[in-house]
Amino acid sequence: MAFSFTNLLSLFLILSAVLGANAAGQCVVESEATKMAPCVEAAQNANAPVSAGCCNAVHKFSTDPACLCSVLLSKTAKDAGIDPAVAVSIPKRCQFSDRPVGYKCGAYTVP
Repeated sequence: MAFSFTNLLSLFLILSAVLGANAAGQCVVESEATKMAPCVEAAQNANAPVSAGCCNAVHKFSTDPACLCSVLLSKTAKDAGIDPAVAVSIPKRCQFSDRPVGYKCGAYTVP
């Protein structure tokens, strides 16, 4: 699936916001979104393979699922074509045993 530069840039922004919490422990969505770029296809298509780079990026949120949730539900993610229902499945698809099973992310639940 081809991705436009705008979609990729949007995903970068979303992912960087999720991964870049500031010193006060707040999640800065725009800075975290860029770190999630390896997950674009996997967050749009449940049948797409999840790369090791994506799993590494997502695993960094294992102690801060609220930040990851903020990124996934952000306007930036929506603009990048991210499907939150698919995106919340990435930790399971990466086979993380420490994923926050049952964590509610808006209308979505981490499997």
